[in-house]
Amino acid sequence: MDITEFVANSIGHWRSQRSAHHLAFSHFEAVQSEIDIVSLSCDDPAVIDLCKTYDIDAQTVVSPFRMSWSGQSDWDESEITGSCVLVPVPDPTRPHRGKLLRDQGYAETIAAAGDYTLTEDGTFILTTTYDRAAAEEKIWFVNPNVRCRVSLIKTSAGTGVVTASFSSEIRQNI
Repeated sequence: MDITEFVANSIGHWRSQRSAHHLAFSHFEAVQSEIDIVSLSCDDPAVIDLCKTYDIDAQTVVSPFRMSWSGQSDWDESEITGSCVLVPVPDPTRPHRGKLLRDQGYAETIAAAGDYTLTEDGTFILTTTYDRAAAEEKIWFVNPNVRCRVSLIKTSAGTGVVTASFSSEIRQNI
């Protein structure tokens, strides 16, 4: 599987159940959310702007997409909502590796560029280093309409785990 196929398999409306362990607070959190993943064109203004931020030639990107979410946590009564643009930039010499540009990061709400790898079994692994933390996400498909995601938020040095979570996501037919 390459990044184009991975993104194509991810497009759709997903219902997610996430269990998160916030080790720093000794707290367990359950989050239910709806996630929409939609394709963007390579000449979408948001894609072009993100490429400019990282001095990336927009001609080198493939399969950009927008991910939006809304959900509810048992930890906080307010609705969790957000959206981000994600732009894969494959490594031309290693087709199963590349950069993933985000206009909003996972561990910190700032623009971020992570390194991705797609393993032989189709697992997408994304590692992103931020100013105060590091994130590692793994996503794999159980079947075309079920995927799993494991996320770790680590200390900036990458030596300690602050948060660990597991999500099961089921594509909804609309």
